[in-house]
Amino acid sequence: MIIDEQGLFSNKQAVTDTCNSENILDLGKREVSFGTPVQLFIQIADDFDNLTSLTVKVQTSKEETFSEPVDLIEHTMLLEELKKGALSTIKFLPKGNLGFMRLNYVVTGETKPTKGSITAGIADGLEESFHNI
Repeated sequence: MIIDEQGLFSNKQAVTDTCNSENILDLGKREVSFGTPVQLFIQIADDFDNLTSLTVKVQTSKEETFSEPVDLIEHTMLLEELKKGALSTIKFLPKGNLGFMRLNYVVTGETKPTKGSITAGIADGLEESFHNI
Protein backbone atom coordinates (compact mmCIF):
# COMPACT_ATOMS: atom_id res chain seq x y z
CA MET A 1 0.00 0.00 0.00
CA ILE A 2 1.35 3.42 -0.96
CA ILE A 3 0.35 6.27 1.34
CA ASP A 4 1.33 9.91 1.63
CA GLU A 5 1.13 11.93 4.84
CA GLN A 6 -0.81 14.67 3.00
CA GLY A 7 -3.50 12.12 2.13
CA LEU A 8 -4.14 11.01 5.71
CA PHE A 9 -7.37 11.85 7.49
CA SER A 10 -6.18 10.22 10.72
CA ASN A 11 -2.82 8.93 11.94
CA LYS A 12 -3.24 6.66 14.96
CA GLN A 13 -6.10 8.90 16.06
CA ALA A 14 -7.81 7.79 19.28
CA VAL A 15 -11.55 7.30 18.78
CA THR A 16 -13.29 6.94 22.14
CA ASP A 17 -16.44 8.82 21.16
CA THR A 18 -18.11 10.07 17.99
CA CYS A 19 -15.70 12.54 16.39
CA ASN A 20 -14.24 13.87 13.15
CA SER A 21 -10.90 12.99 11.63
CA GLU A 22 -7.99 15.11 12.83
CA ASN A 23 -7.21 16.18 9.26
CA ILE A 24 -9.32 17.74 6.53
CA LEU A 25 -8.20 17.28 2.93
CA ASP A 26 -8.53 20.12 0.42
CA LEU A 27 -9.29 18.28 -2.82
CA GLY A 28 -10.24 21.37 -4.77
CA LYS A 29 -13.46 21.79 -6.70
CA ARG A 30 -12.71 18.98 -9.17
CA GLU A 31 -14.67 15.77 -9.09
CA VAL A 32 -12.43 13.01 -7.71
CA SER A 33 -14.68 10.11 -8.77
CA PHE A 34 -13.72 10.18 -12.46
CA GLY A 35 -10.72 8.42 -13.96
CA THR A 36 -8.57 6.19 -11.78
CA PRO A 37 -10.50 5.29 -8.62
CA VAL A 38 -9.38 7.12 -5.48
CA GLN A 39 -9.25 4.43 -2.79
CA LEU A 40 -9.64 4.96 0.94
CA PHE A 41 -8.15 2.71 3.60
CA ILE A 42 -9.18 2.41 7.24
CA GLN A 43 -6.69 0.53 9.41
CA ILE A 44 -7.13 -0.23 13.07
CA ALA A 45 -4.00 0.99 14.88
CA ASP A 46 -5.05 -0.24 18.36
CA ASP A 47 -7.78 -2.65 19.47
CA PHE A 48 -11.17 -1.18 20.34
CA ASP A 49 -13.26 -2.24 23.33
CA ASN A 50 -16.85 -1.81 24.59
CA LEU A 51 -18.63 -0.35 21.54
CA THR A 52 -21.01 -2.37 19.35
CA SER A 53 -19.88 -0.91 16.03
CA LEU A 54 -18.01 1.96 14.45
CA THR A 55 -19.31 3.70 11.34
CA VAL A 56 -16.90 5.71 9.22
CA LYS A 57 -18.60 8.37 7.11
CA VAL A 58 -16.83 10.19 4.29
CA GLN A 59 -18.05 13.78 4.39
CA THR A 60 -17.53 16.70 2.03
CA SER A 61 -18.23 20.41 2.30
CA LYS A 62 -17.81 23.65 0.36
CA GLU A 63 -15.94 25.22 3.27
CA GLU A 64 -13.26 23.96 5.62
CA THR A 65 -15.47 24.64 8.65
CA PHE A 66 -17.93 21.95 7.53
CA SER A 67 -20.92 24.04 8.57
CA GLU A 68 -23.02 21.98 6.15
CA PRO A 69 -21.35 18.56 5.78
CA VAL A 70 -22.64 16.15 3.14
CA ASP A 71 -22.24 12.40 3.67
CA LEU A 72 -20.90 10.67 0.55
CA ILE A 73 -20.58 7.07 1.75
CA GLU A 74 -20.31 5.16 5.00
CA HIS A 75 -18.72 1.91 6.13
CA THR A 76 -19.65 0.10 9.36
CA MET A 77 -17.38 -2.28 11.26
CA LEU A 78 -18.44 -4.48 14.17
CA LEU A 79 -16.41 -4.77 17.37
CA GLU A 80 -15.05 -8.16 16.27
CA GLU A 81 -13.44 -6.43 13.25
CA LEU A 82 -11.88 -3.61 15.26
CA LYS A 83 -8.63 -5.39 16.12
CA LYS A 84 -5.12 -4.00 15.65
CA GLY A 85 -3.95 -4.40 12.06
CA ALA A 86 -7.41 -4.98 10.56
CA LEU A 87 -7.77 -3.24 7.21
CA SER A 88 -11.02 -2.10 5.61
CA THR A 89 -11.31 -0.27 2.33
CA ILE A 90 -13.68 1.91 0.42
CA LYS A 91 -12.85 0.94 -3.16
CA PHE A 92 -13.50 4.40 -4.59
CA LEU A 93 -14.66 7.77 -3.39
CA PRO A 94 -18.12 8.44 -4.83
CA LYS A 95 -19.24 11.39 -6.91
CA GLY A 96 -20.09 14.56 -5.01
CA ASN A 97 -16.84 16.21 -3.87
CA LEU A 98 -17.54 19.81 -2.85
CA GLY A 99 -13.91 20.75 -2.19
CA PHE A 100 -13.06 19.66 1.35
CA MET A 101 -13.25 16.12 2.72
CA ARG A 102 -13.03 14.56 6.18
CA LEU A 103 -14.06 11.38 7.96
CA ASN A 104 -16.66 11.24 10.70
CA TYR A 105 -16.35 8.36 13.18
CA VAL A 106 -19.68 7.35 14.74
CA VAL A 107 -19.46 5.18 17.86
CA THR A 108 -22.49 2.93 18.50
CA GLY A 109 -23.19 1.03 21.70
CA GLU A 110 -24.33 1.49 25.27
CA THR A 111 -20.75 1.88 26.52
CA LYS A 112 -18.15 4.10 24.86
CA PRO A 113 -14.76 2.64 24.09
CA THR A 114 -11.88 3.37 26.44
CA LYS A 115 -9.31 2.44 23.80
CA GLY A 116 -8.99 2.15 20.05
CA SER A 117 -7.35 4.17 17.31
CA ILE A 118 -7.44 4.49 13.53
CA THR A 119 -5.12 5.40 10.70
CA ALA A 120 -7.09 6.27 7.56
CA GLY A 121 -6.51 8.04 4.30
CA ILE A 122 -6.21 7.92 0.56
CA ALA A 123 -3.91 5.21 -0.75
CA ASP A 124 -2.71 3.53 -3.91
CA GLY A 125 -1.87 -0.14 -4.33
CA LEU A 126 -4.15 -1.38 -1.56
CA GLU A 127 -3.62 -5.01 -0.61
CA GLU A 128 -7.11 -5.86 -1.85
CA SER A 129 -6.38 -4.62 -5.39
CA PHE A 130 -6.92 -6.62 -8.57
CA HIS A 131 -3.29 -7.80 -8.40
CA ASN A 132 -4.21 -10.15 -5.55
CA ILE A 133 -6.91 -12.02 -7.47
